[in-house]
Amino acid sequence: MRPPMKPLKPLDEALAELLGHATPLAGTDTVTTFDADGRVLAQGCSSVLQVPPNDNSAMDGYAVRCADVVAMGLALPVSQRIAAGSAGEPLQPGTAARIFTGAPVPAGADAILMQEDCEALDDGSVRVNAVPRPGQWIRRAGEDITRGAVVLQAGTRLSPAELGLAASIGLAQLQVARRPRVALFSTGDELVMPGDVPPEQMRPGAIYNSNRFFLRAMLLRLGCEVTDFGIVPDRRDATIAALRQASNAHDLILTSGGVSVGEEDHIKPAVESLGTLDLWQIAMKPGKPFAYGRVGAAHFMGLPGNPVSSFLTFALLVRPFVLRLQGVQDVAPQSMAVRADFTWPKGDKRREFLRVRHNATGGLDLFDNQSSGVLTSAAWGDGVVDNPAGQTIAPGDMVRFIAFSELLS
Repeated sequence: MRPPMKPLKPLDEALAELLGHATPLAGTDTVTTFDADGRVLAQGCSSVLQVPPNDNSAMDGYAVRCADVVAMGLALPVSQRIAAGSAGEPLQPGTAARIFTGAPVPAGADAILMQEDCEALDDGSVRVNAVPRPGQWIRRAGEDITRGAVVLQAGTRLSPAELGLAASIGLAQLQVARRPRVALFSTGDELVMPGDVPPEQMRPGAIYNSNRFFLRAMLLRLGCEVTDFGIVPDRRDATIAALRQASNAHDLILTSGGVSVGEEDHIKPAVESLGTLDLWQIAMKPGKPFAYGRVGAAHFMGLPGNPVSSFLTFALLVRPFVLRLQGVQDVAPQSMAVRADFTWPKGDKRREFLRVRHNATGGLDLFDNQSSGVLTSAAWGDGVVDNPAGQTIAPGDMVRFIAFSELLS
């Protein structure tokens, strides 16, 4: 008698369990700020200076005293010229200073007049054609960063903006989490590598291994060091040998295919022979089969073989796990409410992730074929609708949209 099927595990519950196992990796790297894009800060950054360091001009123009410019049309002698990178003398009453963007505002000046509001005269003076307000076009010292402020928190994943911020407080090097070392392999005798066999010579039942390409790319985008073990034959001894080798010097083993319970699915007994395994059936569509366990000191994750299932289980489960290994705390993708311009007449018992893309009127169009084997839907779309179990969708409904840019970077 077949044992009763276990209930499907909700996606949020599965993710919470995974993240509970994701202890940040020991060890850090010191890298130049130039080379830190995408890395995760292991140590927060505080500023020993203020930015900007002094009051400076936000415009090319003239520094003046407001008390000297009480009406339009007045002419003031130009007493000095101040370029960015130089310091001027205190501004004498009744004069103006020619000043350029980024140059320090001279003591005594309390406003900047844009050069468009001024007219340089032949005698070296300037006619002002506007009445300034105190503080006009002056960027105040420390208005961006104050001395002693924590500018970047530990656990921040660095983007170009954060690199610029670190550079602005003088940091040439940053302490970052070390890269996760990931062993990647696929299982399945049906798999063939592109380039090994031309399409016209493919044997019956053979398919090209697409999962290997997008999984590797997604891991690299997350800052991982990837060892590609290729395609492992559908034999238990070969699977055990690959897992044993992969468990050496890797933090995570990631496989695609073989996590179901068929006679040719050897991942479960192979992992259990070397370590521990939880084989979950997750209440999500596509992507129901998913496995987590340990092989030696390495984490193990097994993804389904269907390409869209593998793609989305990586994005929704593996991605946050890998980020948490690097110390990132906020690993949830951002979503937004967007208008659906399609019909979804029958909701599934599982939580669905429907491939969609924006249209010219600001709504979402649905890819016609939502099968877990149709990778075209992911290439065509620019995100997914996170549709609750049992939920139907009618044109005009507001749905929860998650962009692929949130899931793949």
